[in-house]
Amino acid sequence: MNTLIKTKIASDSVLSKIITSCNNEIYLVGGTVRDFLMGKDSFDKDIIVVDEDAKDFALKLQKVFDAVYVPLDEENKIYRLVLPDKINYIDITNPIEGSLHKDLMRRDLTINAVAVNIRTAEVIDLCGGVTDIHNHTINYINEHNFEDDPLRLLRVYRFQATLGFELTPDTIHAVCKFVKLIHKPAVERIVHELVLLFGGKYADKALLNMNKTWLLEEIFPVVNELKQVPPNTHHHLDLFHHSVETVRQIQLIYESAPDVVREHMDKVDFGGASRLAHLKLAGFLHDIGKFSTWTIEEDTGRHRFIKHDDVGAKMSVKLLKNMNFSNKQIDYISSMIRNHIYPSQVMAAPEVDYNSPNGEKVMMRYVRKMEDNSIDNIILAQADRLSARGEAVSDEMVEKNISNLNKLLNFYLSVKDILEPLPILLDGNDVMNLLNIKPSKKLGEIMNALHEAQLSGDVVTKEQAVEFVNNLP
Repeated sequence: MNTLIKTKIASDSVLSKIITSCNNEIYLVGGTVRDFLMGKDSFDKDIIVVDEDAKDFALKLQKVFDAVYVPLDEENKIYRLVLPDKINYIDITNPIEGSLHKDLMRRDLTINAVAVNIRTAEVIDLCGGVTDIHNHTINYINEHNFEDDPLRLLRVYRFQATLGFELTPDTIHAVCKFVKLIHKPAVERIVHELVLLFGGKYADKALLNMNKTWLLEEIFPVVNELKQVPPNTHHHLDLFHHSVETVRQIQLIYESAPDVVREHMDKVDFGGASRLAHLKLAGFLHDIGKFSTWTIEEDTGRHRFIKHDDVGAKMSVKLLKNMNFSNKQIDYISSMIRNHIYPSQVMAAPEVDYNSPNGEKVMMRYVRKMEDNSIDNIILAQADRLSARGEAVSDEMVEKNISNLNKLLNFYLSVKDILEPLPILLDGNDVMNLLNIKPSKKLGEIMNALHEAQLSGDVVTKEQAVEFVNNLP
């Protein structure tokens, strides 16, 4: 084990530079050690400096690396250095109460409580973390640590989502015991952990296990409603398990997608996490409008959920605002929910089905409307389709739907780089002058109708725009 650690430290340019530049007693701790023991590289290093004030040491190291200095938590003396490559980070702190042993024993999980002296490669493992890493096991250290910071209850499942490890029975019991404390941490901290959880490869596994400890319903009370909608002829799963299966399918689609799609989904465009993480959260919430729109036809027994996409989008806005998600995150997630049926509707249009000259026009309207979110929305539609395999859904239906959605995806990929923004043919003042009207709800409706006509390609010139506006009912 020491040989592996020594090799990892020696081959790491950041750690090597720290060793040659500073004479301090320094320990790697947490995720960096875990990654090294699993044979992985680590770009986000947590270090504890024992013999110097953490702030002074961070400022000294800032000069060594020409890094950006960020004080994360002055009270607890936690400082971050962002290195010039914008890939490597170093988080620096002092041990709790000046004791490395106390510091390690107050951490959340055994796999995060292993320290390594960066000079000697001596491993300090007080609670069996190394064994748990090798056994792919998630184990808590002390249940009182959950009381000290209940966010650790959620971190249990965040690490399961990212690592895929199994939970020990004692850890599950401890989460059940303290589950009600999850409301104590600031919602911003909860949101941060949630987004990291959904970004994990094994997010679906973590969600199912969160459900077993009631933690999921404490964070998302709407889960209770999902559980009340049973399987039907179009869904082989109840609504809760359909939602989790959608998360799983999004991950599988991502893993098998071409490079251009994966690169898009890896982008961090909002919320400090990837589009993939946010899409899987949207996938989990995509059907939350079904319970309140649920009806059963008397003559056929068919389950109907009319306008559940619109209702669910509105519900998600309220839910996410209460959790202090950013406006960009809310706009993205609610848009995915509102439009999760849209790609399949586009490709079910007769013009597309029969390859008429209007086929590209129909697809272009979709691309114009969804823009940068086109890929994400198509993946969600595919995942939704693959997660609903009731007795009324044949393999042929599924294969055709997925094939058509791939056609839409390929069309988007073929035009995305040459797509220019829609021109403003008429602004609000132009329309008011044309129709001799004042700012009003009617004006907004006219501008929306004109935009829709441009999306469809029915209006492409200013002259056509004037004619369109003049001829509106």
